[in-house]
Amino acid sequence: MYSFDMTSEQKMLVDTVRRYAEKNLRSVYREAEESKHVPDKVVQMGWEIGLLPGAIDAQYGGYGEYSALTNALYLEEMAWGDLGITLHLLTPNLFAIPIAQFGNDKQKEEYLARFCDESFPKATAALVEPVVQFDPAELQTTAVKEGDTFVINGKKTYVPLADGAELFLVYAQENGATQAFIVPGDAPGIKVGKRVKLMGVQALELYEVEFANVTVPKANRLGGLKGIRI
Repeated sequence: MYSFDMTSEQKMLVDTVRRYAEKNLRSVYREAEESKHVPDKVVQMGWEIGLLPGAIDAQYGGYGEYSALTNALYLEEMAWGDLGITLHLLTPNLFAIPIAQFGNDKQKEEYLARFCDESFPKATAALVEPVVQFDPAELQTTAVKEGDTFVINGKKTYVPLADGAELFLVYAQENGATQAFIVPGDAPGIKVGKRVKLMGVQALELYEVEFANVTVPKANRLGGLKGIRI
């Protein structure tokens, strides 16, 4: 028979996250919503729980393996504390989890270790576009191969923590397929625009971002030459 009970490790993690959410999120969520900012202390304490390193293989600096179920369990507990703060805390996952799941060996070796450090990593992902009936399979942002590089053009919105981000995972249409590209935050052509609102999560900093002729090496396509399937 199948068992739907949590493992002892999952129970321990859920209990830890719930205590953190009750003590640290419930007490500041109203202040965070009104100030539209998550206190740095709350972010650091949340990061020190080690949720993301727990989804990264030991050979890259983590101490676990990815589990969608485990992620859902701790996400539910943390979001009970406050959704906006939770989405802030999980923003680095938007970059690291795709690298861990779909990146090639070189990409994993180059990027994953920084998500196992003591400090909250400044990384995010840019997927959503400012269009009606947004469809991730029909992106307007494009990536065109030019020699040994890709040139990215397009506009994104609802990009979390884009202001000050050191790494972006940018989703773009390449030859009719959605692909993802690793883009350094200081690459020429990136323009972080105005902050945008999203009902119920004012504490989460979301931005418009424009990519104008942003050039990255072909090695920066997630999955390398094979790319990914979405």
